[in-house]
Amino acid sequence: MAKKTAPAPSPLTFDLPVSLLNKIETQRKKLGLASTSEVVRYALGEFDLSKFEAGTEEHRQISVRLAAADKATLVKASKKQKVSLGVILRAALEALPEKKGSDKKNSDKKGAAKKSKK
Repeated sequence: MAKKTAPAPSPLTFDLPVSLLNKIETQRKKLGLASTSEVVRYALGEFDLSKFEAGTEEHRQISVRLAAADKATLVKASKKQKVSLGVILRAALEALPEKKGSDKKNSDKKGAAKKSKK
């Protein structure tokens, strides 16, 4: 009977912040490992997946209407910053101050004033 062999390792691509890439390199040297893949395999071996709880909120897609000029500005900024439009939109929404509904009229006036200055 033929032996079953383990499937060959396959590539897995994901993005990481530079700070975490630096940590991988530091750990690679400290542990005497030959590659980034070895550090990731080591980290996964040490990690208790049964206790893992995702720290991110559930996401849902929404669709909004933006003026063509506003969308063009966002696209230009995303290319310059090398991030997705979603990253910029989330940052803008997260930066909104917690205000009561009565402040909406004032913020609408401020927004109109900003646009008229452009």
